Amino acid sequence: MTIPSRVKLVDVGPRDGLQNEKQTVPAAIKIELVHRLQDAGLTEIEVTSFVSPKWVPQMADNAEVMAGIQRKAGVRYSALTPNMKGFEAALLSKPDEIVVFAAASEAFSQKNINCSIEESIERFAPVVEAARNAGIFVRGAMSCVVGCPYEGEVPPSSVERLAQLMKGIGVQHIGVADTIGVGTPKKVQAAMEATLKHYDLNDVSGHFHDTYGQAVGNTLASLEMGVWQFDTSVAGLGGCPYAKGATGNVATEDVVYMLHGMGIETGIDLDKLVDAGAFISDFLQRKSNSRVATAILNKRLG
Repeated sequence: MTIPSRVKLVDVGPRDGLQNEKQTVPAAIKIELVHRLQDAGLTEIEVTSFVSPKWVPQMADNAEVMAGIQRKAGVRYSALTPNMKGFEAALLSKPDEIVVFAAASEAFSQKNINCSIEESIERFAPVVEAARNAGIFVRGAMSCVVGCPYEGEVPPSSVERLAQLMKGIGVQHIGVADTIGVGTPKKVQAAMEATLKHYDLNDVSGHFHDTYGQAVGNTLASLEMGVWQFDTSVAGLGGCPYAKGATGNVATEDVVYMLHGMGIETGIDLDKLVDAGAFISDFLQRKSNSRVATAILNKRLG
């Protein structure tokens, strides 16, 4: 398999990255972050989620954030919608894409959304149908594709089953997510292979957490299979709630640096991206989780 010459990144920082923050991040800061990301050349941004504020208080300003963005031609803005109520609320904000998620692990599904994998798929089926009828693209995310905090290792057969269920309800694109960051290259490739039994290579993306420092290696292992779409998070925003003190999403800056070093196009300006990461890290009053951003910022201080 030839390594792709161009890669598309979806920055999930504004949603997946910020949702676990204890301190409230004002809508104006989230909007500014989205603007900085699109100015840096990102064409896919996961902005917010339409979930009950009781469960995720950080996303209570979802409609305000969506309304405040100055949309740029060629950029797709997505929102997570866990159920029909969330989708109906999201619809008013005119997202270009919605995201539905299910776990490859039965135990995680029960603990996370209080239902079985089958039940979660049944819950999403009307959401997917309504979105597609409204002309909105549907992306799915499969969490815990390599390991689960409750049941340990997750076999590729479980990933294949979930991919088949997602395909069955009309999910157009699927993200293969190593939610707790325990994956290593061969295991991630096995999860990808299982997914590719039901989805075309152009409809699959990788979503790797850096809990054990494996995310860039897992990205490379996926690139070697021809995968050319990945979710990343500016400044490595997003902790891992199942591993105390561990970093969450792989930093967009780290992935971009690797890709550019390999001669792979992303359309992203790394310096502007580092600035966007510095902006949100300064607001949160902590250092960026990106090794590349840290190195570049230190170099600038010279």
